[in-house]
Amino acid sequence: MVVASGTGEFGHLLAGHRVTAGLTQEDLAATAGVSLRALGDMERGRTRGPQRRTVQALAAALGLDGPQTAALERAAQSGRPRGVRQVPPQGPAIGAASPSATGPGGPSAAPTGPSAGPSAGPHLAAGAPGPGTAPDQAPAGGPGPRTDPPVPGALALPRDLADFTAREQALADLAALTADRRPAHPRVVLISGQPGLGKTAFALHAAHALAPAFPDGQLSLDLGGMAATPLPAREALGQVLRALGVKDGAVPAGTEERAGLFRALVRDRRLVLVLDDAVDESQVRPLLPGAGPAVTIVTSRHALPGLEAVHRLRLDVLSPVEATALLARIAGPERVEAAPSAAADLARLCGYLPLALRIAGQRLVARPQQPVAQLTRQLAAEENRLDLLETGDLAVRPAFELSYRRLPDEARLVLRRCALTAGQDFTAAVLAHYAGLSAGRTELVLEQLIDAGLVQPATPERYRLHDLVRLYAGERLAADEPAGAVAEARTEAGRRLLREAAEHGLRFDPDASAGSSADDPALLLTESARWLEEEHPEWLAALYRAQREGRHREVIDTAEAMHWFSDRLLSWDLWGEVFQLSVDAARACGDRRAEAVHVNYLAWTYITCLHRYQRGIELAGEGLELAQELGDHEQQGWALTYLGSGLRQLRRHREASESYQRAADAFAEVDNRAAMIGRLVTLRGAATCLRELGRAEEAVDVRRRALAGALELVERWSSPLMHLLAAMTAHELGQDRAALKRWPAAEKAYRQALVHYEAVGRPDSMTKALTELGTALIEQGRADEAREILTDALTDLSADGRPGRAVAP
Repeated sequence: MVVASGTGEFGHLLAGHRVTAGLTQEDLAATAGVSLRALGDMERGRTRGPQRRTVQALAAALGLDGPQTAALERAAQSGRPRGVRQVPPQGPAIGAASPSATGPGGPSAAPTGPSAGPSAGPHLAAGAPGPGTAPDQAPAGGPGPRTDPPVPGALALPRDLADFTAREQALADLAALTADRRPAHPRVVLISGQPGLGKTAFALHAAHALAPAFPDGQLSLDLGGMAATPLPAREALGQVLRALGVKDGAVPAGTEERAGLFRALVRDRRLVLVLDDAVDESQVRPLLPGAGPAVTIVTSRHALPGLEAVHRLRLDVLSPVEATALLARIAGPERVEAAPSAAADLARLCGYLPLALRIAGQRLVARPQQPVAQLTRQLAAEENRLDLLETGDLAVRPAFELSYRRLPDEARLVLRRCALTAGQDFTAAVLAHYAGLSAGRTELVLEQLIDAGLVQPATPERYRLHDLVRLYAGERLAADEPAGAVAEARTEAGRRLLREAAEHGLRFDPDASAGSSADDPALLLTESARWLEEEHPEWLAALYRAQREGRHREVIDTAEAMHWFSDRLLSWDLWGEVFQLSVDAARACGDRRAEAVHVNYLAWTYITCLHRYQRGIELAGEGLELAQELGDHEQQGWALTYLGSGLRQLRRHREASESYQRAADAFAEVDNRAAMIGRLVTLRGAATCLRELGRAEEAVDVRRRALAGALELVERWSSPLMHLLAAMTAHELGQDRAALKRWPAAEKAYRQALVHYEAVGRPDSMTKALTELGTALIEQGRADEAREILTDALTDLSADGRPGRAVAP
């Protein structure tokens, strides 16, 4: 038996005309009125030359001219029997073993358009060999070399992990993306993120899950993105083409030719291709299908921002619950359930990073007698953590090392200096102090580190490092930079941070704010408050460092600048740290006046912020003695004011009232703005004592005097601080009147307080006043109005998003 050579010629010519016309097999079959199976067999050379009427129908559907139709007819005629029995070709075509090979669309279709590459388009239209043939090796018009079936096991998926855990939403998103059997565009999914997130495990798990819907095959290729020499696109294409059954001699020489042949082969195939560990866009692009139902899953530590028209799926660390579940699946649920607290701590110390969790779990598996708590205790020591997160050929440190070594020098520097920051996250401007670069340059490098998967965006303006990456960055800092240079960088950054913190804090000083020329002082204070709140880990760490290095005057000056700002955040425990540091610094300097001032600040902190009233009273007594020794009436007034506040909190009202009166006498000896504010504070304290003693009528009289003084200060120096004093005093007047059940008068005072609270620019401070105003309205029978006001209060609080930070009246 022989095979007519013309059979292959007709199939190649027909496929070339169809591709040139931009038609799929389905389109041509429907237009010409032939069955899809018959058309597929014709293009694959599995059928004898078709009858003349079939050829004419195909030619008409393809829009061929006279010479093209005649050539197609001659090719068909040469394949018809001439007294010789004809049999199908001996070797099955590519994909013949899969059900879709004879279904809609076969692997012989070649792509069109600019992405098709040199091996597609005009060559096939001119009768060049079809897919599976090197276009630059076959004679024009002749049959191309045959291809083998897909190579069994070549680039087969590695095994799936039986203990794969979590990622349900990401898997669901991927399943939804790949559900369409005839997509308009090929599906490409990019999975990126920092080292150790389990990107490869996820991609392979997803490929295994998708296998039933993609019967034409599932291939996995390691691109070696972190290797010293990543796999070139040309070599990668060669491996894929051979896995698809292309003979070695038929694999084109050039990258573009290989890419064109690859796109032609997979155009009509339902297959999944995993491209693992890509280094950059240029390595990936030639391996992407031009059209068809195939799904390509690319993993990379890099964001590959230049890769167009891909579905980006960025993995993150696991949740605490998911992380503990993964430990249980690896090490056994009974061990985790026996020590749930230790297991939760173990997951936290692993940073909820899948690679670290797997290593910890495998260590437990290898040591069946080791309690979970013991491994947790070992990992708690930061200096040993990366050493312990290594077992067999699994290790966290090398995973980071591979990415670090590929960074340019400047990016390595910035990553190392990230280890110097004190907060959970940081801005480029703050990191710039540590890196010794401009803020703009630091931001640019941080964005590069995000693309490299080593830094994560925390908010649009803030960045963060995973805990284990931070440990690694600290190791590299110690190994790659001289200790002296690191110490100098810390000190210089600390100086800059403390100067910046002081500048922001001083904006709340009544003298500084009164002389401000800013167009919108309230906005300026809001920005300063935000900076001081968000960056408090940095400036507080810098304050401690300055104290350790003996820079005591910097500590005192910074704490002094913070004093007026501290009134805005009464819930902060850290004021105890700040003012204890400044007291210690004043004593170290031998500055007795600074010691008196800052002991008073510390007394205020213990009474107002920490609610440790007895200790606050003791400190106020110390401050009073120091001030009396110095003959400082202003500091005597503040010490007595804080002493009165502590005594009042302990319900020692008569002693408190006496202390407030002595404070007022001391402030009367001083003529400055701070003393005027001090007198108002003592009046407010005295009025509150009267109300708590059941003498609300007298409290109203005293408070009205205090409010008149506060309004006078607002009139003279319209600053947020003066408005805050007026707001708090009016609010307390409302409480005094409420105690007397004078609801209309209480309503008036509350509304007056709200006006001044709004001028301060802190909506959260208004919440309690609004609530008490609602009560006053209800007592007057105005429930609907009260409901509206209380709804507004909740809305404002939710919008501000920071409950619990209100300034207490």
